[in-house]
Amino acid sequence: MELFVCGDEIIFNEVSPRPHDTGMVTMASQELSQFALHARAILGLPIPEIYQISPAASKAIVVEGKSNNVSFGNLDKVLEEIGTNIRLFGKGEVNGHRRLGVILARDENTEKALAKAERAYAKLAVQL
Repeated sequence: MELFVCGDEIIFNEVSPRPHDTGMVTMASQELSQFALHARAILGLPIPEIYQISPAASKAIVVEGKSNNVSFGNLDKVLEEIGTNIRLFGKGEVNGHRRLGVILARDENTEKALAKAERAYAKLAVQL
């Protein structure tokens, strides 16, 4: 289930019976990601105490257009800042609106992490 916290409200978004890419931020923010926790849960493995490594944020890489040959440039510039990572989903074609990956960033608070992710995103070049 995906929920968003908006001020004092919790807003329901969707139910997915799998880990969701919007939760990829857990790969940067906590000891066990949502993917590791999902695997442990379905395999009946122990789930230890979950703790945060660092505040983190993500920025989705979303494009609009049509192409059978998507490529990415400036990856070296995207990864210049310490605590920044990029996950590309390996989708080679776009027909309309498509999420192609996510940029993850850690920092001392979520606001700084989000600013870092957005700076990295601004450096990314996606060719359709």
